[in-house]
Amino acid sequence: MAAEILTREDLAIFKTELFRELRELVNAPALQPKKWLKTYEVRDMLGISPGTLQNMRINGTLSFTKIGGLIFYDYDDILQLMEGTRKTVKRS
Repeated sequence: MAAEILTREDLAIFKTELFRELRELVNAPALQPKKWLKTYEVRDMLGISPGTLQNMRINGTLSFTKIGGLIFYDYDDILQLMEGTRKTVKRS
């Protein structure tokens, strides 16, 4: 294995590149929240029990999508519910 010698110039270049990349990470736009949330995420977000969330599904307060055995909730619907602009969904 050949040895490589690093000079002060090499370290200065590395430092400059490192700080540039760190600045890009810090100034990067915030990540978008997930579009679809699972039951436990919604419960944590709203601070409610499993039974309350089930009642919200049953009475149409919160719409959901069931895929296999998993239930997913639209993030935008939850925000509307929290802001009070969500209309109740009628289920038949």
